[in-house]
Amino acid sequence: MHRRIDGQGGRRMLACAVALAGAGLAPAAFAQQGAPAPGSLDTQYNACRGTNPNCYNDWGAFANTPNKVLIYSRTAGPRHANLGPALAPGLNPPLAAANAVQNGLVRLLAAEGIQADWTEDVARMTSLNGYKAIIFASALWDHAKSAAGGTQLDAARHALRQYMRRGGGFVGIHNAFGTEYNWPYYEGLLGNANFYDHGANQNGTVRVVNKNDSSTSMLPASWAFKDEWYTLMPYPTNVKFLMVVDTNSLATKRSTHPGHGKMHPVSWCQYYDGGRSWVTTLGHDAGAFAQDTSTFPGAAEFQKHVVAGIKSAMGLVPFCK
Repeated sequence: MHRRIDGQGGRRMLACAVALAGAGLAPAAFAQQGAPAPGSLDTQYNACRGTNPNCYNDWGAFANTPNKVLIYSRTAGPRHANLGPALAPGLNPPLAAANAVQNGLVRLLAAEGIQADWTEDVARMTSLNGYKAIIFASALWDHAKSAAGGTQLDAARHALRQYMRRGGGFVGIHNAFGTEYNWPYYEGLLGNANFYDHGANQNGTVRVVNKNDSSTSMLPASWAFKDEWYTLMPYPTNVKFLMVVDTNSLATKRSTHPGHGKMHPVSWCQYYDGGRSWVTTLGHDAGAFAQDTSTFPGAAEFQKHVVAGIKSAMGLVPFCK
């Protein structure tokens, strides 16, 4: 049985597999031939993914791209308060003070010399190659076939997939996990993970489990934060976990979740289908994005973590170490 693999990266992997098969070599020989290491080609998502840098398409496609990102925060269902009122169509519509996530990210990135565009217009998601990272901040695309914008959904999905295959960067923040449940490619982009449920919005302790990464090296070993603490199903696999929540620090736990034990990740990274993917389930409260970080415990650490994660997905600092 043959499985279709689309795109230049897919054709390269398929050609490599055919060549090795013709030479009588087993898949385990891939690593010895300079191809992705065993297990990197995930047939469930039809993508090379994981922590192996061989899954990155280092073609220099974004070498001349300015340090610029696109923030996508559209919601077609429930809308988190931290997103504020829905934005007008087009690119960079006016932001209200209540658009906490968008305002916060624009401000934080500007301080790093990074320009940010923002939109909630799915039509604007069909041309992505002018950006070094695409940030999904609580984004929900349009699932209803009869709804306005439904005809543009496939084009936007295709554009994101091709963007990743060119070596693009993806960042998912909080309810980026609450979208596209029926699109397997997107689930793989999140690290074989999806939102399942969450407990109360409550205080907890974040623990860094990988201090080598660019997005955690500046953080203390543990720090207090408040969030909904998403539980995930499927549980992320073949990723590099960066931070977890100490479940013993939570007053309210969910005992019915089928996948979580004490290892409850909140941030991780992976290479995916030629690109870089850095994600965090944190960021529920508007206070986490506030300019005055003294108003929300852990806001300073969270903001440093997110900014460095975005920079790593852009390729400005080392990724997923």
